[in-house]
Amino acid sequence: MRGPHDVGGLEAGPVDTTTHDMSFWEKQIDALHALVGDEKRGIVPKGQNRRYVEALGEDVYNTLNYYERWTATMSQQLLEKGILTRDEIDAKVKEIRDRLEATGELELGQGEAEKI
Repeated sequence: MRGPHDVGGLEAGPVDTTTHDMSFWEKQIDALHALVGDEKRGIVPKGQNRRYVEALGEDVYNTLNYYERWTATMSQQLLEKGILTRDEIDAKVKEIRDRLEATGELELGQGEAEKI
């Protein structure tokens, strides 16, 4: 059975190979991922992230971009390991969203409002 990530041999159109500068939050997620997956002190073995990303389900997988998938799976792994609680994550997300709304920094791109 194919997962949403397995598109080999399917009609999918051209692949966008243009590069883009990573946004600040993407750099943060990349750094956090490196920390929690560190071989000596890591919390989550590096190979586990792929399994979690592949288990997101087709709708979620196809809705989120690369780093949004990493964020979703890292949250899930930290919840399952008892490192964070859903209430802690929700409170921090609310705090950040409120701060960004107050400063006018919360600008959603097309299609992003549906992800919130």
